[in-house]
Amino acid sequence: MIKRVVVTNDIGDKISIDLYNPYDTGFIIRSISGLGSPDADVNITDIITRDGGVYNSSRMNQRNIVFDILFTRTRTGESIETIRQKTYKYFPVKRKISLLIETDNRMVTISGYVESNEPDIFSSNESTKISIICPDPYFYDAKNGGDSVTTFYSVEPMFEFPFSNESLTERLLIMGEIDIATEGVVTYHGDSEVGITIFIHALGLATNITIYNIDTREQMSIDTDKIATITGSGIVAGDDIYINTAKGAKSITLIRDGVSYNILNCLDKNVDWFTLVKGDNMFGFTAEVGISNLQIQVINKTLYEGV
Repeated sequence: MIKRVVVTNDIGDKISIDLYNPYDTGFIIRSISGLGSPDADVNITDIITRDGGVYNSSRMNQRNIVFDILFTRTRTGESIETIRQKTYKYFPVKRKISLLIETDNRMVTISGYVESNEPDIFSSNESTKISIICPDPYFYDAKNGGDSVTTFYSVEPMFEFPFSNESLTERLLIMGEIDIATEGVVTYHGDSEVGITIFIHALGLATNITIYNIDTREQMSIDTDKIATITGSGIVAGDDIYINTAKGAKSITLIRDGVSYNILNCLDKNVDWFTLVKGDNMFGFTAEVGISNLQIQVINKTLYEGV
């Protein structure tokens, strides 16, 4: 069941509509359409010499969400007219808004543009229908800030009381050790494939990094000699690399001493842009030199086809 809908307009004003307690806002949501899976265009080529056809491609269409809202007086005594006029503030036509929808087991967000706001003013029960067009048809998981993070390293605590170094010249006391893992599983709970952000932090020198999907045998290689031609040196301590494999936003950026470098041309020419599928996705990484100097995280959004 849907519990509440939070609407945020283009200037950041929010209104939280509780479906079980509409008298706080004056909005009674009678129905919301467009919360399931949108229609898809499936392209099929007919074959003259046999029955049926051959599948070519498919794409999901934009999403159209329509609210049917009835107006009522609030506990604070706001009139029906005042409540109706609130819709022009929170659902401004042709402007971008975002919706957060909370159900019993999901909290998702989606953004779209208000297509129309058609109030029925000359009625004993005033209401309105609001249409929102969402170019990106997917709902995004809003829990934990919307990002899932899988870390390929851990810190093993080594510090216990009581303690003693037992030497005035050697550092015998170990506070903790970083355990670098070269393989890891990214578990994805979404409905549709999604791109990822790979974050690499260098603790020291490393050369020619390769990241690969063990299940699909796809791989992505970074040529550190090419990085040296751009920045003056290969990967060194303190470097951060961000690789974004999302469709429409593919990029690879090196950040060194606060300066960003586009190192897209440092990837292998036959690079595979990873995506996650529902379930477990096994990734690993290697380096010619300095594999223990690399800390890697895989960051992803979770996409749902419907609420």
